[in-house]
Amino acid sequence: MSDKKKLTTAPPKKRSFRKYYYRGIEVNQLLDFSSRRELVKLMHARARRRIRRGLKEKALKFIKRLRKAKQKVKESHTKPPVVKTHLRDMIIVPEMVASQVGVFNGKGFISVDIRPDMIGTYLGEYAITYKPVRHGKGGKEAKDAKFIPKY
Repeated sequence: MSDKKKLTTAPPKKRSFRKYYYRGIEVNQLLDFSSRRELVKLMHARARRRIRRGLKEKALKFIKRLRKAKQKVKESHTKPPVVKTHLRDMIIVPEMVASQVGVFNGKGFISVDIRPDMIGTYLGEYAITYKPVRHGKGGKEAKDAKFIPKY
């Protein structure tokens, strides 16, 4: 029985990182698409319509600023600086992956790291515009007392 099993010391497994896919296509391949049309075919209907009608000047300027920020740190392998924007309705495209964006929420800029699983969504989805309600705490006068109406 011991003859059948050979004990070999296998080299330790290399750590495999999770591969991100967008609608069945790996993110690295999305960056290699020659034209926007191939990418647009993969997006949901609202995003397809928006891109086909043309991105506005502000959106194009924002993408240029992201490219510049990525180019500055390309050789140093550090995170790019935060690029601030008010464009909450900007659709996240593969070119924006690995960038840092400051999305305005009405009061300040919320820092968002763009990850591959965010492709096709809006920037505004990651910067909440309201402060969630915290239920259960009494008001200023209600110290450990139940509400008793005054008549």
